[in-house]
Amino acid sequence: MPRRTRDLTMSQQLARGPIDLPFLMLVVMLATIGVIMVFSASFATAVNEERRATYYFERQAIFAVMGLVAMYIISRINYQHFRMMSLLVLGISFLLLLLVLVPGVHTNRTDGVRRWIRSIGPIPSFQPSEVVKLGVVLFFSARMSKRGSEKKRQYDTSVTLGQIAQKLEDWGFMELVPYGVILLAIAVLMYFEPHLSGTILILVPAAAILFVGGVKLRWFAMGGAAAGGLLLLMLQGYQSKRILVWKDPWAYSQDGGYQIIQSLYAIGSGGLFGVGFGQSRQKQLFLPEPENDFIFSIVCEELGLIGAGLILLLFALLILRGYWIALHARDKFGSLLVVGIITLMAVQVFLNISVVTNLLPTTGISLPFFSYGGTALMIQLAEMGIVLSVSRQIPAPKQG
Repeated sequence: MPRRTRDLTMSQQLARGPIDLPFLMLVVMLATIGVIMVFSASFATAVNEERRATYYFERQAIFAVMGLVAMYIISRINYQHFRMMSLLVLGISFLLLLLVLVPGVHTNRTDGVRRWIRSIGPIPSFQPSEVVKLGVVLFFSARMSKRGSEKKRQYDTSVTLGQIAQKLEDWGFMELVPYGVILLAIAVLMYFEPHLSGTILILVPAAAILFVGGVKLRWFAMGGAAAGGLLLLMLQGYQSKRILVWKDPWAYSQDGGYQIIQSLYAIGSGGLFGVGFGQSRQKQLFLPEPENDFIFSIVCEELGLIGAGLILLLFALLILRGYWIALHARDKFGSLLVVGIITLMAVQVFLNISVVTNLLPTTGISLPFFSYGGTALMIQLAEMGIVLSVSRQIPAPKQG
C-alpha cells in the first residue's frame, strides 16, 4: 500500500475513535443548566425592555443548540487539521482587533470602551477577544509542539555581539521572541479598547502552554514582570476606580459599587437551599443585567449554597477531566491544545466567581456556558469540540 494512502487511512481511523463520554456529559449538563438559568435570570429584564419574557432564553437556546452541533462536528475532525489552521485564525484575530478600533464598526459606549463589533445582518455583535483567545491557543500549541525539533542557530562568537546572541540562543531566549512579540502586539491593541480582563484571559492560557511546553521558569519571572507593567498601564480611568469600589463597595453605593452590593445581597439571601428556581428578588431590576456577568449571583440566590456548590463541582470535574485528556493525548500538540483551552476556561470560571463574590475587583468576565451571549457560547462549545477531538485519539490501554 502506498505510504500516502496508508497515512490517510490512519488519519481517518484516528478521527473515528471513541469520544470521551464523561467530558461530553459534563459539557452538555453545564450548557443545559446555563440556558435554564438564563431563562430564570432574564425574564424580568426582557419584560422591562418591552420584549417577550422568553426573549433572552430563546436566543441563548438557539445558540446553545447550534454550538452543541458545532461541537459534535468539530469532535469528528482530526485535530491535526487545527495545526494548519492556527496561523490563519491568529491572522483573523489581529484583523478583528484592528477593526474594533475603527469608528462605525464597533459599538459605542459612553465610557469610551470599544470591545464589540456591531452586528451585521444575521451575524450578531461579538467581542473580537473571544476569537483572539482561540487563535493564541491554536498558534502557540502548534508552534510549541515543534520545540526541540528545530536546530539552534550558530552565531559568530569572535565578536562580542555574537557571543551575547549565542548565549541568548543557548538560554532559549531567541525561540521565545515570536511568542513575546505576538502577546505584546495583542496587549497593545487591547490597551486601546481598553480590555484589561480580556488581556488577562489571553496571557494566562498562553503562559500555561509555554510552561507545559518546557520554557524555563526564569523567563516566566521576566515575562510576568513585563505583563504586570502592561496591566498596570491599562488600569486607567474607570478601571482604577474599580479597585476603590472593590475595597469598600458601600462607600460607592451609588457610584460604581451598586452592582456588587446587589450581587452580595443575592448571594446572602440564598442561604443553604435558595429561595427557589425563578423566585429571585434581586433580578427584579435590582441587580443590573443579571443574565450576564453576574448570573452566578442569581444561581446562588435561587439554588442556594448547595445548588451553587454542585454547579462548581461540575466545573471542577470538567476541568480535571480536561487535564486528564491532556495528560493522555497522543502527541504534544494535542496535549498543549487541551491545556490551553481548559486553562482558559478554568481561569474564566475562577475570575467570574471571584468578581461576583467581591474577592476581586469587578471585570467584564463572563461565566462559561451560563452568561448570556450567543457568540461566546458557540465559541466555548467549539473549543470543547476540539478537546473531544483530541480525546478520540487517546491510545487504547494495553491489554495485560
